[in-house]
Amino acid sequence: MKGNACFIGIDLGSQGLRVAVLDDSGNLVASANEALELTEANRQEQNPDEWWRLCIRCVKKATQNLPASVTKNFIAIAVSSTSGTVIPLDKNNAPLSNAVLYSDTRSARQAERCKQMAQKSMLYGFTGFNSSCGLSKMVWFSDNFPEKVPEIKQWIHAADFITGKLSGVYNVTDHTNALKSGYDLTAFRWPEYLTGELNLLSGWLQQVVSSGTIIGRISETAVEETGLPGHLLVSVGITDGCASQVASGAMTPGQWNTTIGTTMVIKGVTRNAVKDPEGRIYNHRHPEGYWLPGGAGNIGADWVSKEYGTVVEAFVKSAASLIPTGEMAYPLMQHGERFPFIAPQAEGFQPRHLPGAKLFAAKMEGVAYTERYAYALMEGLSGEKADAVFTAGGASNNELWLKIRSAVLNKPIYKMKHVSGAVGAAIVAASQTRFNSLSSATKAMVQQEKEIMPDKELSEKYETLYHQFIAILKSKNYLGENKDA
Repeated sequence: MKGNACFIGIDLGSQGLRVAVLDDSGNLVASANEALELTEANRQEQNPDEWWRLCIRCVKKATQNLPASVTKNFIAIAVSSTSGTVIPLDKNNAPLSNAVLYSDTRSARQAERCKQMAQKSMLYGFTGFNSSCGLSKMVWFSDNFPEKVPEIKQWIHAADFITGKLSGVYNVTDHTNALKSGYDLTAFRWPEYLTGELNLLSGWLQQVVSSGTIIGRISETAVEETGLPGHLLVSVGITDGCASQVASGAMTPGQWNTTIGTTMVIKGVTRNAVKDPEGRIYNHRHPEGYWLPGGAGNIGADWVSKEYGTVVEAFVKSAASLIPTGEMAYPLMQHGERFPFIAPQAEGFQPRHLPGAKLFAAKMEGVAYTERYAYALMEGLSGEKADAVFTAGGASNNELWLKIRSAVLNKPIYKMKHVSGAVGAAIVAASQTRFNSLSSATKAMVQQEKEIMPDKELSEKYETLYHQFIAILKSKNYLGENKDA
């Protein structure tokens, strides 16, 4: 390892923060993480200063025992975080309020207004605004706290806050974070309706560049607080879904990724943007000019940590002999769904009085059925078939869940050795320093751990059960008029 360049990735999620140190061959040199207790209150708002304190602790934990021969080879650092989480800053770059999280639904009315204005004003670009988008929350904040509006200097995203604390630069963001704040990735500009119709001020909107762009060196204050070396370069960040896609290895045209963490995010790489009239799919921009179409659902794996905690492994072991369960469960932990279908009225469902391990397995199957439906939607709209699925996120560490997903999808699943968003952020940090592109950095630094091939017999059984699941969603009118299945 001596002599290898090293890169630091930070991933800030709604449930905690992770730090990864990766060398230029993709070896995990060090890592650390700390959890945040997720409550109903902090699903809506969180204190950004607490994020920074958490970041300092994790960075020190990950790096304090590394020898000087390693830390002298630290080159760059990048941050990933949740898309749609935004913070208003004052003239001193201090938060004017708590961060408004992507999962906060209070901006639903403003989201509809944003959608209408976007659809009226734009021929291309993102128009599928909902309450999980940053733009909706900016308008909501202005509507509800008019007394604070004159104090706003800048709106930034969660990743930008940590990047700013590291570098002192707050007025720059990246294409992936800017998308759901209204930035037009086709014209590469902030569209006029943001200031003309939604009453945002142009000075509130950041400069937008590609993920991996170096914006400066670590500040003296950050050096003192974190113990990181003063020569460290700071890269602009990336959303957590895109960071996990990077870590999965799916970064060239025709490759697709599913990340199942708190939520389920499905993203691919295409040469053309994918148009979805219902707004379920949005298109990020690849730093090399490709498109990254994808969607983020409210369904995911948050039910695992909330309901099973430290006994997950025991349930996985017990559930292994129970698949397919033949039971129908949809473990949605909040009200409403946004992808792969839009259903504000959606609620989770599960069989009553089912034994614990079998219920656990049925919930894993329900997420897998939803994932398959998402790929049917993607393939129908893009005209491109996903022959294999790259995977990341916490759920990718569950061997039984990988087996279920591969059988339900009837596709091979590729799992990389290091699949966290922090690893993806570290690769982003390397993409314009050690390497000359994100594709080349991904190719060099992503290490494949395993290939999961679909079990033919299990796939045949799941074929019938999948259609039963879709029939239930249709009976509840969650799918509306959409016939993709």
